[in-house]
Amino acid sequence: MNEAKPLLRATNLVKVYVTEAEELVVLRGVNITVNRGETIGIFGPSGSGKSTLLHILGTLDRPTSGNIELEGRKLNDMSDRELSKLRNRLIGFVFQFHYLIPELNLLENVALPLLLRGMKRKEAFRISMKTLEDVGLADRWKHHPDELSGGERQRGAFARAIAPSPVLILADEPTGNLDSENSQRLMDLMMSLNESLNTTFIMVTHNEGFRPYFQRSFRLVEGRLMAF
Repeated sequence: MNEAKPLLRATNLVKVYVTEAEELVVLRGVNITVNRGETIGIFGPSGSGKSTLLHILGTLDRPTSGNIELEGRKLNDMSDRELSKLRNRLIGFVFQFHYLIPELNLLENVALPLLLRGMKRKEAFRISMKTLEDVGLADRWKHHPDELSGGERQRGAFARAIAPSPVLILADEPTGNLDSENSQRLMDLMMSLNESLNTTFIMVTHNEGFRPYFQRSFRLVEGRLMAF
């Protein structure tokens, strides 16, 4: 029997920012292999390079050197246009700030990635409403972001990320602006969707209290990824 290929593999990732004053080495040969359906937590203080690593894994940024494969496809040689199409099809993002569009209601915000794919409006809205039901916001679909609480906005952003059924969700401090009750609710929601949909999650955070939620946990130390 052939062994299943990993969903994501990053090898020897290096990221260097060059300024007039200095060269800042953020990542120093990071290696990670992620299998489909895993939940991965990456921990470290602010400024440790967690967001940089997540953005590189999500193709929002490119490494200075090193290789990334997603579903067996090498990403390094892909054009920006090809990477944009790949992100829209395979990857969902949740950030510390919700980034919902203020002029759109919640349903329209969640449907936006589907509409950008070219999906018909009726079908995009049907999927988005089902997703809002899954995150407990079906009764808030007409509301605009400024009419929602902080926890509701972040769950709305989460709904937007999962509505297109990505194989991989990348979360960058998604609970950073939430109180403890809403933080736990969002984490429980992530794990529930992992179990029901086999969605793969990689989350970066400074809060080591979330470690029990993840199947595997790492610490980013001086640009290197180390298992707990």
